[in-house]
Amino acid sequence: MQLTLDQLRAKVASQKTNLPELYGDVDFGIKPERFADEPVLAGPSNSKFDEMRPQVLANTEKVERMRAYTMLGDTVADAYAALMPKYGFRGLIGMLQHACDHGVDGMADAPPELVNFIRAMEATPDWVDMKLVEEGARQSREDAANYSPFVIRGAFIATFMNKYSALPMALTGTLSSDTAARRVKDTASFFMTSTLPGALERFGPGFKSAAMVRMMHSMVRFNALKRSNMWDVNTFGVPIPQVDQMPAGLIGVFLLAFKITAKGRFEYTAAERARVELSRYRCFLLGLPEELVPATPKEMVETMVLYDQTLRKGFDDRTCGELVRATLAAYLPSDEKLGSKVFDRIERRFSKIFFLLSFLGGDKKKATEMGVKIGAADWAVFIACGLFIGARKLGYAIACSIPGVRKVADKMLVNKIERLLKSYGHAAHVSDATQYKPAVVRQAAE
Repeated sequence: MQLTLDQLRAKVASQKTNLPELYGDVDFGIKPERFADEPVLAGPSNSKFDEMRPQVLANTEKVERMRAYTMLGDTVADAYAALMPKYGFRGLIGMLQHACDHGVDGMADAPPELVNFIRAMEATPDWVDMKLVEEGARQSREDAANYSPFVIRGAFIATFMNKYSALPMALTGTLSSDTAARRVKDTASFFMTSTLPGALERFGPGFKSAAMVRMMHSMVRFNALKRSNMWDVNTFGVPIPQVDQMPAGLIGVFLLAFKITAKGRFEYTAAERARVELSRYRCFLLGLPEELVPATPKEMVETMVLYDQTLRKGFDDRTCGELVRATLAAYLPSDEKLGSKVFDRIERRFSKIFFLLSFLGGDKKKATEMGVKIGAADWAVFIACGLFIGARKLGYAIACSIPGVRKVADKMLVNKIERLLKSYGHAAHVSDATQYKPAVVRQAAE
């Protein structure tokens, strides 16, 4: 059930009293600089949705709700992360892993905060259809196996387009190609794992992976607010608020919703509905409320455009630019074999064009300013790979239409995803304050 605006504001404010060890110094009554609700923005916004700004801001209640979510962290995971001084971050991770694998009922020494964390994830809401989730996972396996390896870098770069939302990643020491590679693989592992059969069931690997991602985000909040002087709440608000997790969890759904509504269609097909339900449930496991995981294409577009128009634009080269360059330079394959090196070159070029078309509207000038240089060779690789991927998708579609072959084809995809996950290695999903960058206060955009 959706909270009223007053209830939502009260929940945001309660973080200060319920978690004083983490949020005691935060004034939740402020409007952080990152939140842009003025009618006309100073300077260029560079968003393709700018023409919709007057319409978006006219709904003042939705704007105020977005403002509230901008200051809301993850109440249950944050409470657990706040125990870090007592247990250490490795101790917290160990207990969480045990709780995911065996449950909390048999943990006599489980902190109440851990029990509440797990119980919140176990409380599947009525708006989730688990049968659709499993069907969505099945339908998503082909993309996970054959498409995701080519686009994950490009999708990851998209999260660095704004300094207000990118700073937490910079804080965690991701400004080198080695650490960037680890983060890309962790992200890919989470989404790929969720497409495996039964992965999102209570004791499935996807459930555990979601819990670890939430824990990592809460550790970032704790370390940013308590162990680093880089974070300015008046400028950036709360680290990794609920609204910043929404685009990462729903980017594929948003691109789909924007595409079909632009054509005048406002309902998902049965197949699309299943994939959307998978994404919505993943977001629930990551702590997002129903309001931030809209069920219809129109609501999805409206919510994401509202987020776009209320997040102040700002590209800081020391934060965003370094993250982009580190990610582009990252070597993702697990070995140095010739085939792996060839794939690395191909994937790197494909991801750049994917990023350009999906997130920059084809604006090469803006891409160059971000450190993403596009050349003829990139386009050639993108076209060739697109044809290759398209042929694979067609082959899978044909296989799924033949009785008796569908299960075999699905098993082949599962095996491929498992091989990819093995090559990515164990997802770390931790945030160690000792790896944080030297403290330098970031200045707001002019």
